Amino acid sequence: MTGAGEEWIGDGLQDIEGMDAVLWTPGVDYIAGWRGARESADRLNRALLGVGFELSAVRAVGSTDERGRGVVRLAGRPDTVDRLAALLESAA
Repeated sequence: MTGAGEEWIGDGLQDIEGMDAVLWTPGVDYIAGWRGARESADRLNRALLGVGFELSAVRAVGSTDERGRGVVRLAGRPDTVDRLAALLESAA
């Protein structure tokens, strides 16, 4: 059973989850950074869905860096990312 936002597991993009795996530093609040990044990633994912993209092809993922700062990464299949880039270019 998967929770909300976990339906992408097994779609070929799962390697992004551990991109910057590092040892945790004691005293760093990774949870707060991750929480903010997750909220931003969820907002971007809702926007992507709203314009017709599927999260199995492109999605934002919330994470943290080694200092506990929130980071949002966009991961996707090249053809879908090209479509997203064209959409952004036309809006610019």
